[in-house]
Formats: sequence, C-alpha cells, structure tokens
Amino acid sequence: MRWLTAALTALLVVIQYPLWIGKGGWFRVAELEQQVKAQVDANDKLKARNDALSADVKDLQTGTAAIEERARAELGMVKPDEIYVQVIDPNRSTVPTPNRVATGSNALN
Repeated sequence: MRWLTAALTALLVVIQYPLWIGKGGWFRVAELEQQVKAQVDANDKLKARNDALSADVKDLQTGTAAIEERARAELGMVKPDEIYVQVIDPNRSTVPTPNRVATGSNALN
C-alpha cells in the first residue's frame, strides 16, 4: 500500500509541475499579465503624446494664430507698432526668454 501512495504522490507532483512552473503555468501567466499592463500604460502615454502632436499639426495647418504664437515665442518676432523689450535677470545663468511690451493699434491683436 505504501508503494501505491508514493506512486500516486509522485504522479500528482508530475501533473502539477506544468501547471505551476511550466511554460503556461501560473507564475508565467502572472509575469505576462504584468508585462501587458506595463505595455498598455506605455501605449496610453504615447497615444496622449500623439494626440497632442496631432492637435498641434491641425492648428498649424488650419490657422495663422498658432503659427504667429510659435513665431513670437520661438523666434522673437513682433508685430508692426510693437516694441520689443528684453529684461535680463542677473542671477539667471541661462539665456533669458524675451518679455514683450505691445504698444500701438495692434496691441491686442
């Protein structure tokens, strides 16, 4: 009777091994679920970034307001009748961004 119990126990261990540790076992499934969750999170972040870039492209293609805003911010361009004023902070080590004071009839345009 002891050999039957030992044989059944050994058979049970052999059957359970693939379920817990094998290629499609519980541990592997849990690991893959974590990888899928991490990839979904990364995809969501990239989708949000792509949506923002798509909105920027659409703004630049359809209107001049976005182009004007970029030209003012990145290139320092000003409208006619505006005065460009640059304030330098002596404590700042990087190149300062320009501060503009608008005057004239196009002040709010």
